[in-house]
Amino acid sequence: MTRPMMQAVRVHRYGGPEVLTLERIPVPTPSSDEILIRVHAVGVLPVDWAYRQGLMQKHVPLQIPFIPGSAVAGVVEESNVKGFEKGQAVFGRASHGACAEYVTTTVKTIAHKPEQLSFAEAAAISGGGTTAWMALFAHGGLEPGQRVLVHAATGGVGSFAVQFAKWKGAEVIGTCSTANVDDVKSLGADTVIDYKTTSFEEVVQDIDLVLDAVGGETLERSWSVLKRGGTLLSLVDVPSEKKAEELGIHARFSNELAPNEVFQEIARLMAEGKAKATIGKEFPLQDLRQAHELCQTGHGRGRIIVRMAE
Repeated sequence: MTRPMMQAVRVHRYGGPEVLTLERIPVPTPSSDEILIRVHAVGVLPVDWAYRQGLMQKHVPLQIPFIPGSAVAGVVEESNVKGFEKGQAVFGRASHGACAEYVTTTVKTIAHKPEQLSFAEAAAISGGGTTAWMALFAHGGLEPGQRVLVHAATGGVGSFAVQFAKWKGAEVIGTCSTANVDDVKSLGADTVIDYKTTSFEEVVQDIDLVLDAVGGETLERSWSVLKRGGTLLSLVDVPSEKKAEELGIHARFSNELAPNEVFQEIARLMAEGKAKATIGKEFPLQDLRQAHELCQTGHGRGRIIVRMAE
């Protein structure tokens, strides 16, 4: 049976944003353990452009051509999986790309979307909320009363990290640019440091946990603010094991994928008003190149979203 056609962006060779090509291809058919999602929104993650450029091919080789993206929200169109029915709104991490009008995926990292969340908000959870949750709780073992320093506190991960840490009962310190100070305060941070005017290591000490989404110089300057026995988690660099041992600090690269239960828990907190997604600029599918360009600058507030025509 001939499948209808759809719009999708595909990558036929590694490179810059120019390799993102809008095409018409057949709607995929879900296998026996998959569902077909009609996509409403996609969250653009920093790792998306890293895959596009081929920076991840040694670790995660992709079969070219591939559809970029993974953070998805939409409606079930077809299902071969119990518990997922046509017409149900879902979100999560798609297993075969996300930047298309329809995508197939297994359901290991797909959850049902609460009515209280928009599709854009739900699309911001995967790679944003889930990354923050795994770093703080699975890897950082965050406890009430501990002091947390969150770098890039208005980013797609940092904005969730500030809220989750505050929800847990931690004292939260966030760094951001001048323009975003009020936004970080509104997320619940106890202290906000404008990195354009203040060096955080000059005003912060005795930190239990640092969550670094910047890397480089920011990562290196973060060692000095941690108390002995504290934890340094980087989302972008691998901290020195030797330095960690010398300072008596736990340090690691935090990049573990979240299980389905974490998606559901974050959505529940958001539906109850205990956390919110910070949505940045939105683009239509045909402007995915511009979305990648903006994401690659490393600047901006919240999660960049690609919206499908509805």
